[in-house]
Amino acid sequence: MTDPQIGLLMLGLFIFIIMLGYPIAFTLIAMGVGFGYYAYYTPGQEVFANRIFTLLVQKTFEVTSNDVLTAVPLFLFMGYVVERANILDRLFRSLQIAAKHVPGSLAVATLLTCAMFATATGIVGAVVTLMGLLAFPAMLRAGYDIKLSAGVVCAGGCLGILIPPSILLIVYAATAGISAVKLYAAAIIPGFLLAGLYVLYVIGRAMLNPALCPKLPREQTDVPFTQVVWSLLTSFFPLAMLIVSVLGAILFGLATPSEAAAAGALASLVLAAAYGALNFQMLKESVFLTARATAMVCYLFIGSWTFSAVFALLGGQSVVEQFFLAMNLSSTQFLILAQVIIFILGWPLEWTEIIIIFVPIFLPLLDTFKVDPIFFGIMVALNTQTAFNTPPVAMAAFYLKGVAPPHVKLADIYKGALPFVFMVFILMVLVYVFPGLALWLPDYLYGSR
Repeated sequence: MTDPQIGLLMLGLFIFIIMLGYPIAFTLIAMGVGFGYYAYYTPGQEVFANRIFTLLVQKTFEVTSNDVLTAVPLFLFMGYVVERANILDRLFRSLQIAAKHVPGSLAVATLLTCAMFATATGIVGAVVTLMGLLAFPAMLRAGYDIKLSAGVVCAGGCLGILIPPSILLIVYAATAGISAVKLYAAAIIPGFLLAGLYVLYVIGRAMLNPALCPKLPREQTDVPFTQVVWSLLTSFFPLAMLIVSVLGAILFGLATPSEAAAAGALASLVLAAAYGALNFQMLKESVFLTARATAMVCYLFIGSWTFSAVFALLGGQSVVEQFFLAMNLSSTQFLILAQVIIFILGWPLEWTEIIIIFVPIFLPLLDTFKVDPIFFGIMVALNTQTAFNTPPVAMAAFYLKGVAPPHVKLADIYKGALPFVFMVFILMVLVYVFPGLALWLPDYLYGSR
């Protein structure tokens, strides 16, 4: 076999092994070292004199000293602290009474709460699970349609993938070697536009078929205006100020993402203390979960960069590039094909594996097809949301099913989530037709790329 053929064998074998359920990060490292030993082998060398070991150490150092990735554990810690600060119940109740005159008010309040909470945490499983325990039963008790209620929770919980400060965008920026600040700026309009589309969809369904979202009893909505204002001041505004402060510091150049994340982590502790939720047990859990998630990301980077270096050395990357070039694709066709592949990969894989392992295969081709890497990153972030809500896997549906009442079927959750998936596709088309939705703000703030 030629080296390029061995490189393709390496990629195919990796996909087969992870389908069997082996840990992805360690599979990457093992295959990178194994095939790298062959690629760097010279006759007569000592066993541990092979250059693959030097490469592994070098990639480990690059990951652990990457300034961009410093923001990951800090944003994660901020998210875990906010998750445990007992703010979600207050936030949902305040938004519920504030939106009492809006059709489908409970569903709208759920989406707004999800958008706020997902933005603050960026952790899909946590948002869907907590909203599944809080908002989903409230909607069912109010007589809301099961499928619509499930779709609202699942779709809303995934908004943190796109809306800054998104962990996915930080990881993509480190993978693509682009500015995380510009990527955050590019994600703001599409992110809030998607949340707006969700809200408009729910209001439209409620107006066309009021039976899906019955009006709440008068005793639940007859709340004095002063109480509504006070409720918002003590729940919505503190969290909103935390998010706006962190994003504003990043976007206006007052702090790097890592510095803003550190300030946000400190502010989250102050917020937790203000709500009486700061204690040693909560702090210990937040630190443990942050360390575990950060270690996973770092090991994925180490394995991916080692794997990618060996894959390119064997000529596998050039084979992939030649394959795409031989197809004579236009920029539009390339984008569609890349997004279809990423969409399919989203069924068996988490977004971390997609961004760190497979997106780098497409990155060298962006210049050839004249695709802006920031624009491509926003499309990938949008696309990745669909994987959480699309059968047969749909992890958001499984998160919700785990905490939903027994009579709620998984099929109902799937059916409820699919209309929101179609809205993501609609927004992807809009972003492609009007790229200014993603590129105008970073160009305005930081000049043309």
